[in-house]
Amino acid sequence: MAAPVNRLPHRGLVLLCLFLGRLWESGARQIRYSVPEETEKGYIVGNISKDLGLEPRELAGRGVRIVSRGRTQLFALNARSGSLVTAGRIDREELCAQSAPCLVNFKVLVEDRVQLYGVEIEVTDVNDNNPKFQVESLEVKINEIAAPGTRYPLPEAVDPDVGANALQSYQLSPSPHFSLDVQTGDDGTVRPELVLQRALDREEEAAHHLVLMASDGGDPRRSSTVHVRVTVLDTNDNAPVFAQPVYRVKVPENVPPGTLLLTVSASDPDEGTNGDVAYRFWKISEKQSPLFHLNEQTGEISAAKSLDYEECAFYDMEIQAEDGGGLKDRAKVLISVEDVNDNRPEVTVTSLFSPVREDAPQGTVIVLFNAHDQDSGKNGQVVCSIQDALPFRLEKSTEDYYRLLTTGNLDREKNFEYNITVTATDRGTPPLSTEIHITLNVVDINDNPPSFPQTSYSVYLPENNLRGMSIFSVSAHDPDSDENARVVYSVAEDTIQGAPLSSYVSINSDTGVLYALRSFDYEQFRDLHLRVIASDSGDPPLSSNVSLSLFVLDQNDNAPEILYPALPTDGSTGVELAPRSAEPGYLVTKVVAVDRDSGQNAWLSYRLLKASEPGLFAVGLHTGEVRTARALLDRDALKQSLVVAVQDHVADSIPEVLADLDSLESPASPDDSGLTLYLVVAVAPVSCVFLAFVIMLLALRLRRWQLSRVLQASGGGLGGVPASHFVGVDGVRAFLQTYSHEVSLTADSRGSHVIFPQPNYADTLISQESSTHTERRKPAHTPRLLAAQALLSTDAFPIRLSWAKCPFRDAVDCSFFASPERPGSSET
Repeated sequence: MAAPVNRLPHRGLVLLCLFLGRLWESGARQIRYSVPEETEKGYIVGNISKDLGLEPRELAGRGVRIVSRGRTQLFALNARSGSLVTAGRIDREELCAQSAPCLVNFKVLVEDRVQLYGVEIEVTDVNDNNPKFQVESLEVKINEIAAPGTRYPLPEAVDPDVGANALQSYQLSPSPHFSLDVQTGDDGTVRPELVLQRALDREEEAAHHLVLMASDGGDPRRSSTVHVRVTVLDTNDNAPVFAQPVYRVKVPENVPPGTLLLTVSASDPDEGTNGDVAYRFWKISEKQSPLFHLNEQTGEISAAKSLDYEECAFYDMEIQAEDGGGLKDRAKVLISVEDVNDNRPEVTVTSLFSPVREDAPQGTVIVLFNAHDQDSGKNGQVVCSIQDALPFRLEKSTEDYYRLLTTGNLDREKNFEYNITVTATDRGTPPLSTEIHITLNVVDINDNPPSFPQTSYSVYLPENNLRGMSIFSVSAHDPDSDENARVVYSVAEDTIQGAPLSSYVSINSDTGVLYALRSFDYEQFRDLHLRVIASDSGDPPLSSNVSLSLFVLDQNDNAPEILYPALPTDGSTGVELAPRSAEPGYLVTKVVAVDRDSGQNAWLSYRLLKASEPGLFAVGLHTGEVRTARALLDRDALKQSLVVAVQDHVADSIPEVLADLDSLESPASPDDSGLTLYLVVAVAPVSCVFLAFVIMLLALRLRRWQLSRVLQASGGGLGGVPASHFVGVDGVRAFLQTYSHEVSLTADSRGSHVIFPQPNYADTLISQESSTHTERRKPAHTPRLLAAQALLSTDAFPIRLSWAKCPFRDAVDCSFFASPERPGSSET
């Protein structure tokens, strides 16, 4: 069944709910009118707006309407005049038959008050029906031996009008043999009887013709006639007699057509045709006549059509028995129809207040509906219910009206829509029920702030990121709907290192994606803490926040920097001393380097890339200590040049690092490497190999002789030595720094000297071709650690560092000078 939906503005709904209980308790007032039947459509019954205490123009605005059930609406509201008018032609006889008074009841609902007013209208009778006989002509058979004073019943007329408009009198046409006598029964019915005044003589007159007229008391008076033919018969001295004057029977309303209801029986002791009895309906209404069938020979009364208790619960009729001689008898038949539970309850939704706000107070009226059953007794008693586990309850208001109210606050986030099933069940056996389905929509309010799935976030971003790149995405969920659920993201204002946070990161207000506005440098700062705020678009808006920690990850973007030996600043040439008698493992010096990166990117390794005398010196892989690998021999040159490479990011060689830190093996004896090689070469049968060995020895001797000449020419001092140029070492431009380390062993009055040329950076090497056009750049290197003197000095051989003058313009081979700390020490 389609439910009429009345939607009230949301603002007025809450106010209506607060006063609903008080307005409802005021009850339904009763308004009474009267209207004559047969009035035309639009006939003014009464001023309903005045009786409701409203102005005519307020009828539509306040939702005033007629609520009726189960029948065609006979009346309507005229919103312009505020009057109650007829909706069509009204026939009192059709509505109420013979019942008096004829009352029509319905309800008027003032919707904004949710208040019902009872209206009772009496339909008054007008004389619009003639008294009507069931037959147009009637034959009365009278035996000629009938004594004067004998009475014979005449047919009764039926007038559906009531009161003065009903049947009032009968008149018989004048006759010397007959007169009319009217009898009034206990039930108020008027029965005409034909009275024989004089004896009849069939041979004198075999038939008499009379006219019976029935008249009502209306104005104007209405009447009808029936022709009565009196046939004079021969002698028949016994009339039929019914076994009982009144027959009563109860039948259920669902008996099928053709079902035998009862049998009437009359006996006549006469013989022949005078003893044959025929049965016929004597008194029955036009509406009842098609429902029953009477067998004229047997007196059986059966149902001709289906009976309906709701239309008529009781039938009253008379049966006449007549023999062949014209003698008659009558009996009353009373048929009671018992109600059967054959009608389901009917549910009509009067008002539906949907949608409803989820913050509607407890007791808010959601639905107003009517539930009724056309059956009677327990079959017509209706009980309504709804399904369990719903925040609603049913409350019966007046008569058959129910209200559906809330029992607590609604939560749209749990249920945005309720499908409510109202079940109306009667108390019949078996019970019948009807269901209606009501859909209630819940309107959202902004009662939930956005929520993040985590209380905090940690983001790891490698340094040197691109500007504008996406670094993270946050997402907050708001269970509300529409604008109340639209989340806007922002970052709380803060200051980082004197600059606003908004200059570091930004966030997309719609998607929650964080972007980096600058390239981060791990060496400047390593973490960034901020608060992301999520706000909805409700009124008022609700918000929540989450902390986000941005950690900058280090990348290997810094090459190692050598702190010791440091670049000389005064242009002097440095000298490092080493004793001629140094044993294997003697600490000559130590290369100290640092890396601005962290973690494995700052782990450094030291390697000896080039040496004048292979096998003479060794460099600690992870300590940078330069030690003698074997004892110094007489054939070893006094000046040794070493190239030490420092490289970072040694995570792949962690096992080697650990092994190296655990133990530092002593260098092998020089005899095991040099002498063995010499012996192998010496005994080689191949002449070309022997020739190459001789040439190499001559070259070494010549080089030593040239070095000694240079030292003598400088008056015992140390001059600059061209730096060793090393090329062809791949992969050193980003992570490799080299240190050209020349060790010069000399003996003069001031002690021994070791010459360490300055470090060469791979990034500053200039090709031979370009050097002819541009001046070489000096490597930008600033000493960071002046404590290298302490690292190189020992108790047995303290060293004092001083810078010598750079002999060359390009300052590639600038060196520092080291001399014994103790005065008077002339040899090491």
